[in-house]
Amino acid sequence: MKWRCTRCGKPHAENDPPCDDCGHNAFEKAIVRVDDTDDDRNGGDRGGSEPIPSGTVETGPDYVWACTNCGREHVRNTPPCSRCGNPDLERVERTYEDVERDLETPSWLEVAKPYLPVFAVIGIVVALFATGVVSPSILPGIGPPSPPDAPGQADEAAGLDLEATESAVHDRLEAERTGSDTRRYDDGLVAYAEYYNRMLVAVEFGDAEPDAPDPDAFDHGCGDAQIVTAQLTSSNLSAGQYGDERAFGDAIAEALLAEYGEDMRRGFDAEGIDIHVAPNDDVYVFYSAC
Repeated sequence: MKWRCTRCGKPHAENDPPCDDCGHNAFEKAIVRVDDTDDDRNGGDRGGSEPIPSGTVETGPDYVWACTNCGREHVRNTPPCSRCGNPDLERVERTYEDVERDLETPSWLEVAKPYLPVFAVIGIVVALFATGVVSPSILPGIGPPSPPDAPGQADEAAGLDLEATESAVHDRLEAERTGSDTRRYDDGLVAYAEYYNRMLVAVEFGDAEPDAPDPDAFDHGCGDAQIVTAQLTSSNLSAGQYGDERAFGDAIAEALLAEYGEDMRRGFDAEGIDIHVAPNDDVYVFYSAC
């Protein structure tokens, strides 16, 4: 037999007031109901209600103490209200509406709302990559491999822009070609030539031994066509001897034509050129075509 508080209905194992919840000093025996057979035998009338499983203790409704001002519920009658400080609490039956409200499943929009700014940033980044505004190659592991470090000058020598000089070499070689023998300047082949040229300089003048690049790792437009290469190392071509990039480029183009002849004029569709000035002022030129 169990006991319950006569004020708030809290069940207790023993008749040992006061109540743990409200502090009331009077308990009463809780009613233990069994199945319908036992009820009928004892002459009870359940009024058509659902049977209570055998051994279940019917303790009646749960009560709490609600603030008459703000409605805050308290387990015990211990004024003032912990929310608003009101000294008046009233005993009410607990309906568990707040529990049901807490158990309601939020919509996906409510869950995702705090993360919407993050989703927006991700969407903008994806759009920049998809439209080509930002190249995916800036991400690690995506795009062509970065050329190895090499001593000397890769961008400028004796005040001359080496990238502009490379374009001048291409223009000078194009002037030697006619009809279908013209070649487009391919950025992927340029990147391949730059990697290979720096690798040669690094091996010659440094302690590094970088691996030879895979041509397919570079975003060239050759498709399945074979890539051919040519090298030129000159001690006679010094950047300081020429007044501008055009003159320096013409001199390098003439050296390539003298070394490789007709291979520089016909037989290929695209080309890429890299120029690197070594620490001893030797000019390293690497040429690739397909």
